[in-house]
Amino acid sequence: YNIMVLEYLGDNLETLFNKCNRKFSLKTVLLIADQMLNNIEYIHQKNYIHRDIKPKNFVLGIGKRCHIIHMIDFGLAKRFKDLKTGEHIGFRSNKPFIGSSNFASLNTHKTIEQSRRDDIESFVFTLIYFLKGSLPWSNIGKSTNKDTKLQEISHSKEEWNSKKLCEGLPREIKLILDYSRKLKFEEK
Repeated sequence: YNIMVLEYLGDNLETLFNKCNRKFSLKTVLLIADQMLNNIEYIHQKNYIHRDIKPKNFVLGIGKRCHIIHMIDFGLAKRFKDLKTGEHIGFRSNKPFIGSSNFASLNTHKTIEQSRRDDIESFVFTLIYFLKGSLPWSNIGKSTNKDTKLQEISHSKEEWNSKKLCEGLPREIKLILDYSRKLKFEEK
């Protein structure tokens, strides 16, 4: 028999967010952000991109480790560097949509191959979500088919520039979003 043993973990951040009436304090978001970013950096150092950064894919430990956030669900993860040559995957367009529509980067909606910058943009969308309680495009396309929904969310993300999207939030959130969007495909 083949057996996989995994560490038993606690609630995901989406569940905790709902338990907190869909609003985290700035301090809570900063503490979460620090651990999320460490998780993302770790997998990037291992030459993988997650491609589905969202609150449900970060969970707390249990017991003595209840304060530690773990990243889960690597079903969409992809190696972005060749192990032998160290060469970055090539830039490609016309890629099928991969990820969760509300948290996916704008490049993902534009069918551009994902790289580290896209994980970071999704991370910023997650922070905005935690600070504001929702994203402006969260309720778009609930009654339409998947392709129409993705298109409508993409248009909404284009309309919500970083200044408008990050209004009322610490300026660093906008800076990180702008920074991630300015990164070239292969940049760290």
